[in-house]
Amino acid sequence: MPFEKAEEILADFMGIAVSESLGRRYTEAAGAAYVRIQSEEVERIEQEAPIAPKGADKLQISADGAMVPLIHGQWAEVRTLVVGEVQPPVKEKEEWVVHTHNLSYFSRKVNAQEFGRLALVEIQRRGVEHAKEVAAVMDGADWEQGLIDYHCPKAVRILDFAHAAEHISPIGESLWGENTPETQQWLKERLHQLKHDGPSGLLTEFRQLQEQHPDAQAVSANLPYLEKRTTQMQYPIFQAQGWPIGSGMVESGNKLVVEARLKGSGMHWADENVNPMLALRNILCSDRWKEEWPKIENQLRQQSTQLRMKHHQSKKEPPPQVPPTLIANFLTEPPTTEPPKIPKENPWRKFKFGRAFYQRPAPPKN
Repeated sequence: MPFEKAEEILADFMGIAVSESLGRRYTEAAGAAYVRIQSEEVERIEQEAPIAPKGADKLQISADGAMVPLIHGQWAEVRTLVVGEVQPPVKEKEEWVVHTHNLSYFSRKVNAQEFGRLALVEIQRRGVEHAKEVAAVMDGADWEQGLIDYHCPKAVRILDFAHAAEHISPIGESLWGENTPETQQWLKERLHQLKHDGPSGLLTEFRQLQEQHPDAQAVSANLPYLEKRTTQMQYPIFQAQGWPIGSGMVESGNKLVVEARLKGSGMHWADENVNPMLALRNILCSDRWKEEWPKIENQLRQQSTQLRMKHHQSKKEPPPQVPPTLIANFLTEPPTTEPPKIPKENPWRKFKFGRAFYQRPAPPKN
């Protein structure tokens, strides 16, 4: 919650007076401690390659990015990975729907390559390598495909259905106009075809449109994108296998983990404080606070102990010694400058306090 709200709640319910600045400082320190814990765990996994714990048999992973405001008017992208257990399909509104539960989150403001490396701590914890089936439901970003290649290259890759629709909609708008009833009906029919029949017939239709309208930029811009991801749009097969075809869990994760806390009205974050806040949001939204807080507390105690020992050692250290050569040179070498000459008599004092000043006038003669 915002620091001001936390200050009020602590005062109202626990009678503890904590200033906003103090709450902010301790929160950021706790988050930084957990970032350090997870980074050290990644290094340990890379060096020792331990066996991951057994996870669920059927997992879904999704990743996406969200922008957060920094100070000085800057913006930065935060990447989030969500891992969830896939449930059997259920029928809702005459359609079969697949849900995921037991969601966990990992978020960082780092580049794509470093994010893939650091996400190993959550991939390992959830036992993704031991899952019998894994599906990666993502949008079409290249860095997300690289994340799959790094952690689970054998995963079933599914293009988020809503993202596919975003590349089909402009084609209909170029034919029937923007936000017209004809466009909406055209789009509804094409998406139904894509979901239940697959992309083959749809792509054939778009190729014909490109031949008929070679100058139509909407077709030439979106058709290559869809053709490149044909294997990721086999939605009838994916649904038959019991997979979700949408990445809604990571879009909700962006709102829940990132935007709800770091993108509030008037909020601007220092760059070095983003990841500590994300680390705390991850364990809070993953329902792992009781499990992870003792680790943070222990880390903070260790840091405090190390600082005290360092301060204690600095007091014991003797003062720095002057090299003997400098002392010898100082005693033997003559001074490089002559001492200042002091005048024998101050002219101003002589003028003011001289004999003439104290001399009494001579007595008058008779």
